Amino acid sequence: MKKDEIIKKLRELPYDPAGYWVITGGAMVLYGFREQTHDIDLGCTKELADRLEADGYLTDRYEDGRREFHIGEDIEIFEDWLCDKVGSVEGVPVISVRGLIEMKRSLGREKDLRDIELINKHTRNE
Repeated sequence: MKKDEIIKKLRELPYDPAGYWVITGGAMVLYGFREQTHDIDLGCTKELADRLEADGYLTDRYEDGRREFHIGEDIEIFEDWLCDKVGSVEGVPVISVRGLIEMKRSLGREKDLRDIELINKHTRNE
């Protein structure tokens, strides 16, 4: 999914963008660090998580009580997953670059470490 596809899909969501923010791969694409991603991961507020649950979306719960939702085939929403702060790219709420790096670092997977290198290389060249 490319940047314009991500933005279009998010604008079609029937939820207030003030209640969610783009994280991980989608944020990489929105910031231009990567051309595309296979899905859209979002963080969301407790209020939006409550609404998603009330709307009947299946919920996975973590040990700490936070919830995860699957919207269609390519959107996953994680309750209260935010590092740093939320900014905006073309009117779409997105985790800050600093928060994205923190999130990727905490995940610690090989692909996330490569993403951090890509972000650092890109931001050094600006």
